[in-house]
Amino acid sequence: MPDFVIPVALKIFTTKKEITDYFNRKPVKVIGYVATMGALHKGHLGLIELAKQQSTQVVCSIFVNPTQFNDPKDLEKYPRPINEDIRLLEAAGCDILFNPQVTEMYDDNEKWHFELGNLEHLLEGKFRPGHYQGVTQVVYKLFNIIKPDIAFFGQKDYQQVLVISKMVEALEMSVKLVMCPIEREPDGLAMSSRNIHLSPYDREHSLILSKTLNWVKENFDINKIDTLQQQAAQMVSSEPGVELEYFEIADGKTLHPATPASETIVALVAARVGKTRLIDNVLIG
Repeated sequence: MPDFVIPVALKIFTTKKEITDYFNRKPVKVIGYVATMGALHKGHLGLIELAKQQSTQVVCSIFVNPTQFNDPKDLEKYPRPINEDIRLLEAAGCDILFNPQVTEMYDDNEKWHFELGNLEHLLEGKFRPGHYQGVTQVVYKLFNIIKPDIAFFGQKDYQQVLVISKMVEALEMSVKLVMCPIEREPDGLAMSSRNIHLSPYDREHSLILSKTLNWVKENFDINKIDTLQQQAAQMVSSEPGVELEYFEIADGKTLHPATPASETIVALVAARVGKTRLIDNVLIG
C-alpha cells in the first residue's frame, strides 16, 4: 500500500441550500471554518492548515461583503481572483468552498444592528464607520449557514476578533473562536490581500509599520506608554509616502488605553501607504 493520501477534490457550493443539504446528508464531527473575502495569501492558508489540524472537515468561504465597506471605490477595486483562489484551496487540502453571490446572502432593504458599545467606535470603527455592523451582519449569517464548531481568524484583524467574540458570547452561538498569529513576509510586512496594490516605492516604505511595532515591543515600559505611543506615531508619520491614521497601545480586551492593570496589551497601527490602507499589530503583554 502507498504511504501517501490522495487529496479529496474541493467541493464548491454557491447557495445556502446546497451547503445545508450537503451537511444534512453527511454530518461532520468537527467543522473548521475560515471566513475570507478571497485574494488568498499565505496568511489565509495558514488558517486553513490550523483548521485541518483541529477539524474533521474544513470550510472556507469567499465573499466580498458589501456591507462592511464604507467606501464604494474600495469595494469596487477589492481583488477577486477566484480561479487562483480555488487553485490555492485545492493545493491546501481544503474540503469545501462556499462562494455565494450578494443576492444569495442579502435580501433587499435588509436591516441589521448589533450593539457593540465602545468597541464599535474605537480605532477601526472610528475611521471606518459602520464597518463592524457589516462584519457582524455577514459573520452571523455565515455561522448560521455553515454551523462551524471552530472558526479561525487572523490576529491582523485584532479588533474584528474582539467584535466577533462579543457577538458570539452575547447571542450564545455554539462556535469556538481561535485567533491565529499574523503571517508576515520575510521583511516583516503583514500579509494582506491589499498588498497587491502597493507600488514598489510604497512596498518599501510600508515596512515602517512592522518596524515601529517591533520597536515598541522591544522598548516597552508600562510606565512610559504615552511617550512610546508619541514616539511611535512620529516614526510612522515621518516615513515618506505614509499617512498615519492611528497608533495606539491598548488594553488587549477593551482596546481602551493600556494601563498597568491590563492583563494583555496590544499595539495597533493603521496608515495609508500611497493609496493603500494597511493595518498591523503586535501583542506585548
